[in-house]
Amino acid sequence: MTPNPRLSARYAKAILDMAIEKGQLEAVHADMLLLQKAFRESRDLVSLLRSPIIKADKKGSILDAITSGKISEITTAFYKLLLKKEREAYLPEIVTAFVDQYKLYKGISTVKLTTAMPVGDDVKNAVIEKLKSIRNLQQVELNTAVDQDLIGGFVLEIGDELVDASVAFELNNIKKQFQNNDFIHKIR
Repeated sequence: MTPNPRLSARYAKAILDMAIEKGQLEAVHADMLLLQKAFRESRDLVSLLRSPIIKADKKGSILDAITSGKISEITTAFYKLLLKKEREAYLPEIVTAFVDQYKLYKGISTVKLTTAMPVGDDVKNAVIEKLKSIRNLQQVELNTAVDQDLIGGFVLEIGDELVDASVAFELNNIKKQFQNNDFIHKIR
């Protein structure tokens, strides 16, 4: 199956609009997060949905078993529609597109902070507040990661932008300067 971002975006927009219209946006968002987690944790589930050999009714039964009593009627009706139209293979992509569109609709910016050591809630809150004031962001969803290779400092990813204020980055810059003999050239 070839990924189809346009198709996924269209279906995601359709369910987002319906959820807004029915006043169930938060419930559908929670459903999509649950499905997204299921797809991340089970590659077999994704493979099952994409399999041309397994019949749609069998796929529907498996999805029903996984989501029974856990998701809203709108989301259930949505994946049943995908099964009927033989588009269930795109469900993982549609779920991801929905989460992205939800964040856009709500004005939520996703930011990733990578540090050499785990940071506490006080540092996380300070980073969020600083980003809100500097970047004029409404809401910030901060994801953190630890990479000991940074030695110290941090790397901040905001959308497509990368701010690298790590010790490893600075040491690499110094190494490049020595390799280029920048210091010797400036002395003469």
